[in-house]
Amino acid sequence: MADITVENDAEAAAILAGLESRSLVLVGMMGVGKSSVGRRLAGRLGIPFVDADSEIEKAAGMSIADIFARHGEPDFRSGEARVIARLLQGGPQVLATGGGAFMNPSTRNAVRAKGISIWLKAELDVLLRRISKRRNERPLLQGGDPEETLRGLLAEREPTYGLADLTVQSRDVSHEAVVADIMTALVAFLGASRGGAGA
Repeated sequence: MADITVENDAEAAAILAGLESRSLVLVGMMGVGKSSVGRRLAGRLGIPFVDADSEIEKAAGMSIADIFARHGEPDFRSGEARVIARLLQGGPQVLATGGGAFMNPSTRNAVRAKGISIWLKAELDVLLRRISKRRNERPLLQGGDPEETLRGLLAEREPTYGLADLTVQSRDVSHEAVVADIMTALVAFLGASRGGAGA
């Protein structure tokens, strides 16, 4: 089967036209698949993929776990906000953010000004299955009961995630199926924000 290219993909072309210089910013909990889905979405649209956590590690010269351990969460969040604000200057792109990034009001405002935010939402059981494989890489899950920690984080963060422009369910299907859901939601959103095609 031939690869899908932007040239023969009317859905991608419509999204790119509506996106202009804005970024598609993926938000949501750890384990929802922001990086995996984001890479595929960027490939489908033919635009760069950027992972904010990787850029933070590059800027700091250490892992996120080490930043948390040495400097604490407030310092990490401050650096995260600066890096995301800088990255948002580089659209169009797909930008995956860390789970807590969207909780920062200045980051939300920057995303609103320079991007379209997409909440990848997953149920607790799905998140638990996914993060169990990489628990050591998740600073907020060190010590204590991961399920209780995640449940608390979901309760705290979901109302803020709900402020995103779009919500797409991340579930146990292929990443390509989630990308297809995002594309459909984006076409509808961009059409509505332009007053609807032919309206």
